Amino acid sequence: MSDYAVIGDWGTSNLRLFRVEAGRIVARRDGPGIGVVGREAEAAFAETIAPWLEDGLPTSIRLCGMVGARDGWVEAPYADCPADADSWAAVAVRFDWRGAPLAIMAGLACTDADGIADVMRGEEAQIFGAMALDPRLATGRHLIVLPGTHSKWTLVEDGRVIRFRTVPTGELFALLRDRSTLSPRIAAADADPAEEAAGFAEGLERAGAGRLLASLFAARAMRLRAGRSADWALGYLSGLVIGCEIAEARAALAGDTGVVLIGDARLSDRYARALDAQGIASQSLDGDACARAGLGFLEN
Repeated sequence: MSDYAVIGDWGTSNLRLFRVEAGRIVARRDGPGIGVVGREAEAAFAETIAPWLEDGLPTSIRLCGMVGARDGWVEAPYADCPADADSWAAVAVRFDWRGAPLAIMAGLACTDADGIADVMRGEEAQIFGAMALDPRLATGRHLIVLPGTHSKWTLVEDGRVIRFRTVPTGELFALLRDRSTLSPRIAAADADPAEEAAGFAEGLERAGAGRLLASLFAARAMRLRAGRSADWALGYLSGLVIGCEIAEARAALAGDTGVVLIGDARLSDRYARALDAQGIASQSLDGDACARAGLGFLEN
C-alpha cells in the first residue's frame, strides 16, 4: 500500500494530476478538461486516477481550476479580494470522495473602481504558488501577469491579491484567426517562423499607437496589396492584440513597472518581447511549477 496525496490543476482544456509521495512528485496522469466532460467530471476523474487507486485511496486530494466552476464537478465559491493564501484556502469546498478527503479550491473575485466585476479560477493557485516559490514576491508590491485565453493582470501587495483585470486576448486572437476574413487558417506544418516573427514585430509597432480596431484590417489589406503572407498576417494579429492588451492593462494598473509572467514558456516569451517593446522589464516563472506550489507542493 502506498501513502500518497494527489494534487491537480483541472482547467477548461486539460486535467493534470500529480501523485505526491514523501514530498516528491512520483507520477503524473492527464485527462480531459472540464470543457469536455462538464457534469461528468467525477466519472472522468475516477477514470484518470484509476491506476493509482489500485494502491489504495490517497491520503488527500486537492484540485484547483474550472473543476470548481458552475459547470464543473462541484461549484466552489469565490474569495473576495484583497485575499491572501489563507483566506483563499479557507473557502474551499471539502467533501469525502470514496473515503478520501477532497478539496476543490475557490476562485478569486474583485470589483473595479468603475463597478465592473471580475473573476478567476486556477490562476490564483499559480499566483500564491509563485509567492511560495519566491518569497520576494510575497513582500512589497508586484504586477503579475498570466497570459492565456483570458489573460490576468494581477496586482499583489505583501502576499495579498489586491485586484486584477481579465483581458480575453487569446480568445480574441483565436476568433480572428479561425472565424474572420483577416487571416486564413493554415496548417502549422506550413508555417514560416521568419514571416510570423516579422508580422509579430510589425503588430507590436502598430500597437504602440493604441488603435486596435483601426489597425486590424491591415492583416488582410497587406496581403492583398503588399504581398504579405498568411504567416505574416497571423504574427501581425498576435503582436497587435498582445501589444494593445499590454498598453490597456498597464494603464488600468498604473504605478508599477516590472512584470512577473507566469505560464507556458512559449507564450511567456512572446509577452516578454511585447513588454520589452514598450520598455517594460519582465521575468518569467513556470506555470505548472507555480500551480503545484499553490496546491501545497514545493519542489526541493
